[in-house]
Amino acid sequence: MQFDPVALIVLNAILACMMFGVALSLKVDDFARIARDPRAPLVGLLAQFLLLPAATCLMTWAFDVDPELALGMILVAACPGGTFSNIMTWIGRANVAASVSMTAVSSLAATVLTPFNFAFYGWLNPHTRALVTEIALDPVNILMLVAAVLALPLLLGMLTARHAPGFAARAQKPLRLASLLVLLGFVAIAFAQKMDVFFANAERIVALVVGQNALALALGAGIGYAVHLSRGDRRAVTMEVGIQNSGLGLSILFTFFPQAAGMILIAAFWGTWHLISGLTLALPWSRSAEHVRD
Repeated sequence: MQFDPVALIVLNAILACMMFGVALSLKVDDFARIARDPRAPLVGLLAQFLLLPAATCLMTWAFDVDPELALGMILVAACPGGTFSNIMTWIGRANVAASVSMTAVSSLAATVLTPFNFAFYGWLNPHTRALVTEIALDPVNILMLVAAVLALPLLLGMLTARHAPGFAARAQKPLRLASLLVLLGFVAIAFAQKMDVFFANAERIVALVVGQNALALALGAGIGYAVHLSRGDRRAVTMEVGIQNSGLGLSILFTFFPQAAGMILIAAFWGTWHLISGLTLALPWSRSAEHVRD
């Protein structure tokens, strides 16, 4: 799958813009709120970076999933929550402040945990271990990419929101819409370039992505119930764990492993499916008789 350097720069810029847009709605008070009541972000991070990667590794191992598809699933599980979890949380009338804060914290944590989890669980699964070695995984380079498209835009966005609040309020929606459209364009290109591979493996790819996404949503909801989070926080955690930053996964793959068509198709289909599953939950939630943001 061929993407020239300009296209890769555009993709990474779009991911950075999405993170920048999320950060425009963040304030230092959001992090102070986390310090006062850290339960939702902590359990969200636990499910995001420990339970989901571990469960994905065990699932792909137990069901003897094709190594390239399995490694694609492990990469998606290693990514932080997607920025569209905030939108889905808003549609579902849940705790948007908690959702945005979790996205910010998980994005910062991802600079270290995404390359670590990808390398560790890829090695831990005996079916993917040889492939991880073959593709010459370099966690340092991945860490630098994740920092560039997540951590730096997050900090810049918060600074902009603090010093130019008027611009921040006007720019949030256009940035989100433009980023979504361009990202979907890259997903469409990924499918178009390897449509023959997708159709040859469609049943497996669809089943694996739908199953993994259902697992992620269940983990988010289950841990929320287990620690007795409020309904608004529980829904926010569910969306944060169930909507992965598959765009980051695509960026990593296009940049470092463009030959891994199976991995790319897993991440690309995730980018479409988690929006469908998120809306499937959010729309019924939005018809709740009462607002549950708190």
